Amino acid sequence: MPISPARNAAFAILLRVNTEDAYAAELLHASQFATLAPADHGLATELVMGVLRWQSVLDEKITAHSSQAIHKLDLEVLICLRLGIYQINFLERVPVRAAIHESVELVKQARKRSAAGFVNAVLRKAAQQSAKPGLAAIGNASTPQELAALSAHPAWMVDRWIKIYGFESTRQICNYDQRVPQTAIRFTDPAAEAELKAEGIELGPGELLTSARRVFSGDITRTTAFRAGRVAVQDEASQLVALMLGKGEKLLDCCAAPGGKTRVLAEENPRATILAVELHPHRARLLRKLAAKSNIEVLCADSTQIPITVQFDRILVDAPCSGTGTLGRNPEIKWRLKPEDLSDLAGRQVAILQSAMQRLCPGGRLLYSTCSLEPEENQEVVQQVLSSHHGFRLLHCQTELDFLQRGGRLSREAGGKIPLTAGPYLRTLPGVHSCEGFFAALLQKTSEKQ
Repeated sequence: MPISPARNAAFAILLRVNTEDAYAAELLHASQFATLAPADHGLATELVMGVLRWQSVLDEKITAHSSQAIHKLDLEVLICLRLGIYQINFLERVPVRAAIHESVELVKQARKRSAAGFVNAVLRKAAQQSAKPGLAAIGNASTPQELAALSAHPAWMVDRWIKIYGFESTRQICNYDQRVPQTAIRFTDPAAEAELKAEGIELGPGELLTSARRVFSGDITRTTAFRAGRVAVQDEASQLVALMLGKGEKLLDCCAAPGGKTRVLAEENPRATILAVELHPHRARLLRKLAAKSNIEVLCADSTQIPITVQFDRILVDAPCSGTGTLGRNPEIKWRLKPEDLSDLAGRQVAILQSAMQRLCPGGRLLYSTCSLEPEENQEVVQQVLSSHHGFRLLHCQTELDFLQRGGRLSREAGGKIPLTAGPYLRTLPGVHSCEGFFAALLQKTSEKQ
């Protein structure tokens, strides 16, 4: 019996994620896998994301039933074991025999035929275990160690979140990270909403923004409107960050790819001149396609040394960051990131922010944002820069949120019982709020003197 296209795709993607530092979400939408039937693409997505979300739990089960130390296993063998155990423990509709058989066949196909018997034995032992891991177990955690183990998060990450946000908020973050995130969208053409409904897409209102929609059922990426660029998938917190920059005549978007916030800026400022700066040539090329027939000009350059002297009245610095606020969509990050990476990231973030501040005209506003939960990348970067740049002041983000709410843009229920701000900053937490984790600080230039 041949291996199913979904499992073949899942194995290939997981191998690249582990060997190339690729991102699963991008690979799942790559042209190589675009020809998969909807059902196969859905299963491949479930397998890839499920294995990455629950990787440490799966490895613990492999260790419990393996005669070999897990670090000594060939990567191909380890991936096949993770795929098999994930299906056995998390996918009730997949027959155990199918999960075992296809995992064994994948090992053979990967030219690791000598490990076929080993994989078969480990998976059969795992299938006999009655205890099943999952989301319900996260609620039983009473210590940081239990929470990290049951929610498949690195212990160092959980420990630091508890110190920053408290145990219960950290539990909510971990719980959110382990769920399939609900898709949020925005329309570049309001008429697309009716088209989506006609194609069988079930939509609901946004949780934060009145213009956003949540997808309750259906594959938005296979619709005509999505392919034509008239609807975009974008988390509501990401949309909100772009809206908070406000109106201007000359806008600069640093580190602009993949371009979601850039598009929001263009739609909100249709008569403005917008310069989008992106370091990586291949991402700049994609950004140019996205920006075609708009008021966006794309410049491939390093945002730490922007090669222009023009000044702008609105600047967005959506800085490259650890991405710990997006682990629900990018679970591979939690297995790659190390504590020492945060200081390296912060150094680059400071350099980008300082460079952008030099391009801001007096009275202009700059929004610094990340999708990180870590203070080193957020308020500490802002505080460090402000301590040496005296011609700037920190504005309170709540003022801008109130303005958006009065204008009917921000839902009156946004944030629920938990404010969207922490001090003067925007601060959303996955699970605590119904969106990904974003941080934003709003700066205003008060004089030429810096």
